[in-house]
Amino acid sequence: MSKALDGVRILDFTHVQSGPTCTQLLAWFGADVIKVERAGEGDITRGQLRDIPDVDSLYFTMLNHNKRSVTIDAKKPKGKEVLEALVRKCDVLVENFAPGALDRMGFTWERIQELNPHMIVASIKGFGPGPYQDCKVYENVAQCAGGSASTTGFDDGPPMVTGAQIGDSGTGLHLALGIVTALYQRHRTGRGQRVTAAMQDGVLNLCRVKLRDQQRLDRTHVMEEYPQYPNGVFGEAVPRAGNASGGGQPGWILKCKGWETDPNAYIYFITQAPVWKAICEVIGRPEWLTDPRYATPKARLPHLQDIFADIEKWTMTKTKFEAMDILNQHDIPCGPILSMKELAAEPSLRKTGTIVEVDHPKRGKYLTVGNPIKLSDSPTEVVRSPLLGEHTDEVMAELGYGTEQVAALRAEGAI
Repeated sequence: MSKALDGVRILDFTHVQSGPTCTQLLAWFGADVIKVERAGEGDITRGQLRDIPDVDSLYFTMLNHNKRSVTIDAKKPKGKEVLEALVRKCDVLVENFAPGALDRMGFTWERIQELNPHMIVASIKGFGPGPYQDCKVYENVAQCAGGSASTTGFDDGPPMVTGAQIGDSGTGLHLALGIVTALYQRHRTGRGQRVTAAMQDGVLNLCRVKLRDQQRLDRTHVMEEYPQYPNGVFGEAVPRAGNASGGGQPGWILKCKGWETDPNAYIYFITQAPVWKAICEVIGRPEWLTDPRYATPKARLPHLQDIFADIEKWTMTKTKFEAMDILNQHDIPCGPILSMKELAAEPSLRKTGTIVEVDHPKRGKYLTVGNPIKLSDSPTEVVRSPLLGEHTDEVMAELGYGTEQVAALRAEGAI
């Protein structure tokens, strides 16, 4: 069965997390991703956070599946010639260098267009045009500058970053969509174009509901679904809201049986209005149905913390899975707090390919996250990440270089 992106060739200049997330996704969909690395060291994440000495780290392997690795030194004239040959042959160039790095390598947009007018050049930057456009950005910086940290955590604590890599991986996902869109447009125009995703912009896009709330707060000076209502004080900016849902369905994280020793013995519980009757009956509070303080969604808003405290008395008598079984029988929205250990062992995630076991020639078997996007006509096969320079000779042959030429380039240090 053919893959969705069969025939698309990607020249991958990315490193660390944001760019490799993008190119790995494209590789999962069938694109031929040629990862360009420096001889001897390669992507810096090959050596970061190692758990086995002298073996590619999980950081690298889990971001570079289904790719081919070549080593090229662009500082050497012959190495630059090889890169120019690749630019002519590829459809998309993806990079997440520091601002201006690609230009300094001699690959300005104008030069790339000379070599290949159909080329799509896709870039991840920390910031878009503006006061911070030349600043270096990492994951947590993007979360802070994109609005996530200021709205995460509890009102009596500092801003917090989230464990989800919304700055790096989130921006990589945005860029992948931009690349596929540009490829689709190229079918009509025949022209390449530049595609840019800034990490600040990507984080802000994922925080759009908080921008919604900022405008509501500017107008009304209060937000009734936030835990600060009615006894707290609202300032000029959207406050941190703890575990509130941020929408029209009030929710909170509640303790379950075993919480004293298990840090993940919790459940997320939503007091959805259509199942309010069922909630009252399940937790043994039928009197709430006629109590004017709780009878309507609006009436309940000032009392949400008291309501959740009472519901928690019930959830603490059940494990999170027992509570899930009971609540789902009544269509009461809820979700267990699942640890990484629990997710790694979940059979359903293995069955769907969301978690995959991969065999590596030096590392052995390890778990990785598979393609989260499922296509019925293009199932994803997760192939191990490449060893450093593993495919250099193979790619050089595809470019038309003979054995003696490859040996000469290698002797010169160009590959």
